[in-house]
Parts: sequence; C-alpha cells; structure tokens
Amino acid sequence: MKVDVLLGLQWGDEGKGKVVDVLTPKYDVVARFQGGPNAGHTLEFEGQKYVLRSIPSGIFQGNKVNIIGNGVVLDPALFKAEAEALEASGHPLKERLHISKKAHLILPTHRILDAAYEAAKGDAKVGTTGKGIGPTYTDKVSRNGVRVGDILHNFEQKYAAAKARHEQILKSLNYEYDLTELEKAWLEGIEYLKQFHFVDSEHEINNLLKDGKSVLCEGAQGTMLDIDFGSYPFVTSSNTVCAGACTGLGVAPNRIGEVYGIFKAYCTRVGAGPFPSELFDETGDKIGALGHEFGAVTGRKRRCGWIDLVALKYSVMVNGVTKLIMMKSDVLDTFDTIKACVAYKVNGEEIDYFPYDITEGVEPVYAELPGWKTDMTKMQSEDEFPEEFNAYLTFLEEQLGVQIKIVSVGPDRAQTIERYTEE
Repeated sequence: MKVDVLLGLQWGDEGKGKVVDVLTPKYDVVARFQGGPNAGHTLEFEGQKYVLRSIPSGIFQGNKVNIIGNGVVLDPALFKAEAEALEASGHPLKERLHISKKAHLILPTHRILDAAYEAAKGDAKVGTTGKGIGPTYTDKVSRNGVRVGDILHNFEQKYAAAKARHEQILKSLNYEYDLTELEKAWLEGIEYLKQFHFVDSEHEINNLLKDGKSVLCEGAQGTMLDIDFGSYPFVTSSNTVCAGACTGLGVAPNRIGEVYGIFKAYCTRVGAGPFPSELFDETGDKIGALGHEFGAVTGRKRRCGWIDLVALKYSVMVNGVTKLIMMKSDVLDTFDTIKACVAYKVNGEEIDYFPYDITEGVEPVYAELPGWKTDMTKMQSEDEFPEEFNAYLTFLEEQLGVQIKIVSVGPDRAQTIERYTEE
C-alpha cells in the first residue's frame, strides 16, 4: 500500500478540512504531518460547523485511526479545549486518536516568545498567529525541544529547564509578561493528554501499510507558506509540501501514492507577505465578502485576489501533484469577467516561472475569461456546469498540466462534485 497526500497549493485556507472529510470514507487512517494550532480546518455537515486545529479531519468518520504525526507541534491547552468540544458534540476521541511521542510540545513560554519576537521586528513583522509555532520549531531544530514522549520521562525536569532558558531570552528582550494563567491551562492540558494513546507513529504508519490499510496524510497551511519553497521570510516554520509527509510521519518517498493538490478558484492570503495578484478594489472586497474570507482560528480578514497560475504551477511541480481539487468555485458565480495571472512582469521582463523573490517589483499579467453568471451551489453533477465554467476548468488544466478531479460549489460536504468518474 501507498499513502496518499492532501495539501494546499496556495497561501493556506484552501478548504483542506472539507476535502479530507469528503475523501476519508475511502481511507482507514488519516494522519496530520506538520503544523500546529495556527491552522484551522473548517468542516460543515448536518447543519453543524467544526473548526479543527490540531486534530486530523478524519475524526468524524466512524472508527478510523487518526494520527498526529511527529512533524506536528502540539499545544496541550489548546488541544484540550478542542478535544473536549468535539467530545461534547458526540465525537469520541480517546479510542480514535493516536499522538506521536516525537511530536514537539508548544510551551507557554513559546507563545510569549512569539509575541516578543514579533514586537521586536516592528514594521518587519511576519504576521504570525501568536500561537508559539515558530519558537517551538526553532527549539526543535536547535535540539532544545520538549516532546510528547517526555511527558513519560523526567518531564518536570525537562520542562523546568526549557522554561528557564526561555525566561532568560525574554529577560534579554526586556519583554514584560505574566505566565500564570497560560501555564495553569497548559499543565491541565498535559494531564488531559495523558489519557491519550502515545505512539511511535513511524512504526504505526508503516505497520498499517504492511497490513494493507489505506492512509491519507493531511497537510496544514499551504505550499506558498513552506519554510523552504514559500515566499520567505513570510512563511510558516515547517515543510508544508508533499516531502513534509515523509519527514513528518516517517514514510519513505517511494510509499507516496496520489498527491491531491487543493486550490481556490481565486487566491487569498492572511497576514503580511507578498501577494502579486492581490486586489485592492471593490472586486477584491466582493470576493472576500462572498467567500467569507476570515481566518477560522484568528478571525483575521484575508487578502483576496485573482488566481495566480505562476505560483500554482510552481506548487504543482514541487509537490508532484497528481490530482487537483478546486474549492469555492461558487464565489465567482456573479462575475462578468474572471481573470487569471499567467505571468509576472519583473523589471519590464515577462516571466512565467516563480522567481527567487516576489517581495517587490512583480506585476501580474492577466488572461481574461468570460464569467458563467450562474448559481452553481445547487448543482450535483458536472453535466450541469455552464459552458463558461467548463471553459475555465479546461483553461486551468491546460495551464497546470493536471486534471481537476473535484470541484466544490459550497461549504457543505454535499456540495462536492467529482469529475472524470468514468475512469
């Protein structure tokens, strides 16, 4: 058996949670491989709305195994709040959710450090969510991290040493803070975590594959936020690309099967950082309003723009995408004209590849297509798609070189249309 990977191709917020929820009936196991509680995956079904931050989106599908992998960073306090809310709504977790011993813990002082570092950057701040993700990954890489497995081995000593080290850094930054409430909630979260099944996730995943089980790996954020390949330094602190599934779960490269790449019919970005196709006019505001473009975790307004095919082609390449999934097609239902960025103009020269730096001096070059001017939210098969929408799909497939297998026409699980079903 091979693992299939599902990930975002833009700057996050592509709608991964819903797609995982739609795909999970086909899989025995769903595993998160990177990121932390800065990522919110929103799922809507049966009149209920759920936002998952650290817990895999397969948690709603019966008795499937859900794994939080070693590449994830976990905040016990936020995890406790999320898990208890899910259990209260009738979704049992303790027998369904396994947590890697090698996943790193976000400490209360990591959150304080996050705020202190952002404050110190002034106008150059990255726009972090303030959840302590960056400082936690920094400690991981500098070999100073505290891991889930440490809860079972000399935990008080390891936590005290990490906390003292952080407090020394905060002192040097002259940053004032009060740890009392944060630490109290965090220690309660640690006690709550002890009720869950801690595993060596790399052994578990590979044993499940050996037993013929099908595995879906769920990524957080998006490719353009990848620490190596994204719009650095305005990126997250982990590898959001397909290769992150290998390092974040202990899966060998030759075990990767299908790679599902998710993108919106337009483009959004949260926080600071370059965004070549961003719209600063009424059209951008209209896309934001129709798409309800506010962060699932932070509530922050997302910046909106036309689809960027230069960046998307780059994402398809570095991830080895085999199937595309387009979200929020219905948001563009009322537009007379749809634009797509097909090249960048940099210093007067037109290029069709993603360059080293897109921070400044990048002007989008657009292709224009007629809008479909049709309400697609009630449609149930591709036979109902308007001619102009089919033309948009064909144009995107020709540009990207990969078939668009699934199209979403609304937020609900039922508003999902599969294409190429005759295969």
